[in-house]
Amino acid sequence: MPATLAPSPVAPTVDFERDGVQHGFLRLPYSRDDSAWGSVMTPVTVVRNGSGPTALLTGANHGDEYEGAVALFDLAQSLTADRVAGRVIIVPAMNYPAFQAGTRTSPIDRGNLNRSFPGRPDGTVTQKIADYFNRVLLPMADLVMDIHSGGRTLDFVPFAAAHILPDKDQEARCFAAVAAFAAPYSMRMLEIDAVGMYDTAAEEQGKIFVTTELGGGGTGRAETIAIAKRGVRNVLRHAGILADGEAVAEAPSRWLDMPSADCFRFAEDSGLIEACVDLGQPVRAGDLLARIHPIGRTGLAPAEYRAALDGILAARHFPGLVKAGDCIAVVGTVGD
Repeated sequence: MPATLAPSPVAPTVDFERDGVQHGFLRLPYSRDDSAWGSVMTPVTVVRNGSGPTALLTGANHGDEYEGAVALFDLAQSLTADRVAGRVIIVPAMNYPAFQAGTRTSPIDRGNLNRSFPGRPDGTVTQKIADYFNRVLLPMADLVMDIHSGGRTLDFVPFAAAHILPDKDQEARCFAAVAAFAAPYSMRMLEIDAVGMYDTAAEEQGKIFVTTELGGGGTGRAETIAIAKRGVRNVLRHAGILADGEAVAEAPSRWLDMPSADCFRFAEDSGLIEACVDLGQPVRAGDLLARIHPIGRTGLAPAEYRAALDGILAARHFPGLVKAGDCIAVVGTVGD
């Protein structure tokens, strides 16, 4: 990357410094066969009321994850400036081309936005979106919340999460925001592939960063959408940005950890997966998590996959067919 980057090609149609409620777009020029001077028009809402902290709220970083998009489209149309102290920037569908297509990655360039940071102003469409968030929106924010679920291929127990960080003060502020979200589960999270992540970009800029995994299967359930809606408002209250009452929780959150790569089980075989444990159920080291049945012919024994540590089943592969290399199960250890 050059030492001095070109300006971002993204042009917002909102004024981030103006008080009140504004609904507009992040307009990214995109010349294509059906529109020579076309643009990617990503919806954005800014709600500002005087001085105070800024929250940057995003959904659909992956386009097949819907809880965040539903919660944030709802917040964008219902939040009024008189309830805010500071500023809330809402981008319900961060990777808008992927969201429109209902796919994890962009149909334009197959870019995975959550592996494209810090991005490039002269790169692909996905890299240009990442660059704009990295150089324009993230520096504005004090608190960043990126709402994920499992998409088409994974399913999770519903949790909010933050990462173990070198800066322990920053880490403590992140986990305090996770606790405020008040999901059924709270996770001290280990990433298996952190290179290019939005999370990492926000954390490296010193932001309070909260993420989630709320269900999956390429749809949103009433339960998980309600968790997202409630949790977003809880975190805004925690940050002192939203003043409309006390935080709400259905029940105390249960803390989980991902202490090592032993939490993850990856398929070494392709075939038909047989789940042997359901989400949220307790497991012990050595317990059978899943079988993978060969499908090329009958009469062959399935491969067995077992837990490497004690905990609960926190995530699982969702489709019935699995390929070698797929993550088929994640065990979260029960924390304090």
